[in-house]
Amino acid sequence: MRGRIALRAAAAASWASQKAGRGKGSMIGGLIALKIDPTIMDQLGRGRRTVLVTGTNGKSTTTRMTTAALSTLGQVATQADGANMDAGIVAALSTHQGVPLAAIEVDELHLPHVSDSLNPAAVVLLNLSRDQLDRVGEINMIERKLRAGLASHPDTVVIANCDDVLVTSIAYDHPNVVWVAAGSGWAMDATSCPRSGEPIVWEGTHWRSTGADFERPQPDWWLDGNDLVGPDGERHLLELALPGRANRGNAAQAVAAAVALGAEAAKAVVAAGTVREIAGRYRTVQVGEHSARLLLAKNPAGWQEALSMIEPTAAGLVIAVNGQVPDGEDLSWLWDVRFEHFEGVQVVASGERATDLAVRLTYAGVEHTTVPDPLRAIASCPPGQVEVLANYTAFRDLNRDLENHG
Repeated sequence: MRGRIALRAAAAASWASQKAGRGKGSMIGGLIALKIDPTIMDQLGRGRRTVLVTGTNGKSTTTRMTTAALSTLGQVATQADGANMDAGIVAALSTHQGVPLAAIEVDELHLPHVSDSLNPAAVVLLNLSRDQLDRVGEINMIERKLRAGLASHPDTVVIANCDDVLVTSIAYDHPNVVWVAAGSGWAMDATSCPRSGEPIVWEGTHWRSTGADFERPQPDWWLDGNDLVGPDGERHLLELALPGRANRGNAAQAVAAAVALGAEAAKAVVAAGTVREIAGRYRTVQVGEHSARLLLAKNPAGWQEALSMIEPTAAGLVIAVNGQVPDGEDLSWLWDVRFEHFEGVQVVASGERATDLAVRLTYAGVEHTTVPDPLRAIASCPPGQVEVLANYTAFRDLNRDLENHG
């Protein structure tokens, strides 16, 4: 009875929020439902086969790809907006009551208790690296918490990236792991073994600890050129609408998760390749004389990957950085990102923390201008293609401004 009351109150709050023009209302609905009945997530998870997707980077993209791949089996409940904490998860599940499958994005700090509530059929572990130090904290602590959390769910299939040292440590002792060689473009947070503290030695793509019986497992799925190779050696041409090597790894893990739940690999690969845009990311919009492609990055590893996607022939590059609470107010991570390779591209430092970024670009030897407003920063570039790379709230605010300006 309490659960039904909670869901009715949540639906009413969401409706009121929409009518008041204050957004979709999913978060307020989820918050109210949890306030009325703290067990509502457990109730909504019953009878579903759920895949949880977590990691520092790529959660929203991989969740969307997993949803597409699982859709070859039937209807799938998921978040439309990437709200990956308790309220957003409750909102997504309550919106899709009766749907037997779910692909749910989960903030890494929330994975242990969300797993306890939803008892997932599978958990996808993408990567683990430094994020918002003022919220997330020290990365090895997160690794230990996730490892302990998974130990409580031995029947859950873990889809783990064996190229990421910290992710491998989380899943290494689990009895039911599917290893995917999804790649790792950022190794600065795994120079030492998370189990012994001794150095990690890399030998080509293989890595091993010098202080423990801990090394890169043999992958069950791996990328070979344009192909995704599965456990039986069968090859599937992996054609993606999204750019970047990281998204190929995301797709590999999404396919592996769908196959673990019974999907046909060939159909899952095709379905994952249809994903084109995630909450405005990767889309191209016309802004006056400029064709602006919007990219999002939120931490050093994500920024490094996004920077590798920048088109070197672009007329301009706008980098927008805010320092609000959702971004992390500590921007010291800017000094971990390599900004040094933008010769020939007009670079504009933008966002609320444009001056902090400008200092970093100056030390990197990157010629740039400083225009705090991202829309004006785009307008300051020569006509043509402009790459726009922004962190979380800068990206959110720019999309809002683009909608307001038509």
